[in-house]
Amino acid sequence: MGIDRRTFIQLVTGGVVGSLFTPVIWKTLDDASIWSQNWPWIPRLKYGAITEQASVAKFGASPCAEIVKSVGGSPYLTRGNAENAMSKGGVDSVSASGPQLMYSPSRINGPMKKTAEGKYESISWEDAEKLLSEKLAAVKGQKGKLTVVSGDNTGTATEVLSGFASEMGADCYLMPSEEQGAAVALASMGGKGQIGYDLENSDFVLFVGADAMDSWGSVVRNQCVYSESRPTGGEIKTTYVYAGPFQNNTAAAADKWVPVAPGTGAIFCLGLAYHMLKAGASASASDFADFKTLVMSRFSPDKVEKATGVSGVEMAAIAKRIMKSSAPVVVAGSEFAQGAGAADVIAAAAVNMLLGRVNKDGGMKILPELPTAVEAAAGRSELAAKDFIGYLAGIAAGKVAAPAVMMAYEANPVYALPQNTALAPAFEKAGFLVSFSTYMDETASKADLIMPNPTSYERFEDAQTPYGVGAAMLAASAPVAEPLYNSKPTVDVILGVASGLGIDLGYESSEAVYQAKAEKAGADWDSLVEGSAYVADSTESGSIKFAASVLSKAVTMPKGGEIALAPYSKLIFGTPTVAIPPLNVVAISKFELLGKDLMVQVNSKTAKKLGVSEGSKVKLAGAGGECAVRIHINEGVMNDVIAAPLGFGHTAWDAYSSGKGENISKLLTVGTESGTGLSVWTSSFVSIA
Repeated sequence: MGIDRRTFIQLVTGGVVGSLFTPVIWKTLDDASIWSQNWPWIPRLKYGAITEQASVAKFGASPCAEIVKSVGGSPYLTRGNAENAMSKGGVDSVSASGPQLMYSPSRINGPMKKTAEGKYESISWEDAEKLLSEKLAAVKGQKGKLTVVSGDNTGTATEVLSGFASEMGADCYLMPSEEQGAAVALASMGGKGQIGYDLENSDFVLFVGADAMDSWGSVVRNQCVYSESRPTGGEIKTTYVYAGPFQNNTAAAADKWVPVAPGTGAIFCLGLAYHMLKAGASASASDFADFKTLVMSRFSPDKVEKATGVSGVEMAAIAKRIMKSSAPVVVAGSEFAQGAGAADVIAAAAVNMLLGRVNKDGGMKILPELPTAVEAAAGRSELAAKDFIGYLAGIAAGKVAAPAVMMAYEANPVYALPQNTALAPAFEKAGFLVSFSTYMDETASKADLIMPNPTSYERFEDAQTPYGVGAAMLAASAPVAEPLYNSKPTVDVILGVASGLGIDLGYESSEAVYQAKAEKAGADWDSLVEGSAYVADSTESGSIKFAASVLSKAVTMPKGGEIALAPYSKLIFGTPTVAIPPLNVVAISKFELLGKDLMVQVNSKTAKKLGVSEGSKVKLAGAGGECAVRIHINEGVMNDVIAAPLGFGHTAWDAYSSGKGENISKLLTVGTESGTGLSVWTSSFVSIA
């Protein structure tokens, strides 16, 4: 599926003249056009005035500031907004498909409810809101009877949901993300706010497991910063090093790739700290002595090499290179932006503290949280730290009572969560599942009530401080188009239902909520909707500690001798909330998806050990299930590691996503991080049949 670079070159250079006289090449091109552009569901453009309007698109994994071009009121093209600091003029590969995704056949045409026969019937918004109000009225004030989960970490819409849940006596969660571990880490270190990284002003960036070019943080912004630091024909301003288990796009873009075993990012960072401490590095934190004792006793070069695969000599060289830099920063994450827990972030922060790079230009920043617009809402870091996986696991195991009502906003937990087959009973036990989704995803297809949310082009929207950026900021937008289908902004639905239940959240419309957010943050609303971003110029003051007591419990040496799973994400595969955009299918390599078979990657040494060869069909078995895959041999993967792509194996959506490959998430092993109690799943192992 798709034409990679090698295949394209072969088509162009191999037997061109002969190809002109055979129908095969024309059939190939016709198939490509069917996949990439001739979709019957895209309408013809209208005649009318061509206009441009700023928007904050929320199709990709991180908000993207765009300029949307429309003709006759219908969006048809988008480009990056160079005047907006949030994404610095870039557009990611999912957000670029925004105008096409507006017309996706997966969009939900209007509110629907599930019948007794398990089918869906269309209902009016009046009936849908009445049904929701009845279900909510029955559980108001009863703890544990209502659960809300949001897939939008950056939007004020989540504040409305959080405030409503609080007034109802219920819990509100965010879907797991890299921000969860960071929030728990900062709290463990005694800090307040949100962790960010000033990549723009750094001269040496070490990414430890953080796939900054494809899945970690604001990917499009990371790419723009990288491009600015390495201008064509100009002076290279920043050195990049990537430490991870295989050569992903971040490793390919970096000056150096350091192979590091999956799930050992914290050990790698503490191994660096060992060499820095030996060289005399110090810090004024209250628990520095405890931290030094921990590192020198448990993370000696031989132990670190056995766990990570990185020799003591190379670790010492990296530590020396970082310490010689003027403005270095160390960034920790997981290859697929989830599940690393707090230990990796604490360990990376410890290295930044030893370097004296906390709250310094080009270093790690502790950013203030913008004020909440809804008085009853929980703060962002508080929400981010809550463990949705642990909650669902408790329900599935019968240790926690299932809610009578569960509401999912722009979230697809049925598909996107790790070990999802094991967690499936939690959704089955929920009495009444409500989906506020734009598309018919896996969660919507199991919901009892579907209340479609418009796309971010069709509603008021905002975004605050995407995780990973180096400054607190806020962007917002007004609708660029009228709703294409019978959808309604979820914020307006919740405000109306809340009012009917006697709950006053302080606002009567979504527009009023977003304007209030801007006012509380100190931003000018008119400037925001015209396309600018408000950027705060401050960081949180106060010292942080090493959290040595947490690290001593959370960081354990792996057993070794097993086949480790290294799942990875690419934006062309979609996101946890948006499946593969049709425009992206031709960019998917045959080494990732061959027909309907998912391809996983091992190096030749591991292949020989497992008794497999190029193209072999095998079955991977993990803690949560099995996946049938094919083998691709790639020497850019560490020994005893299988690199496997996420984003496939959909059972809902459309012909471009459904039934393609396997959902690797089911193989991930969910454990509990000692010291924090947080659910983690980066140390996953598989067997092969």
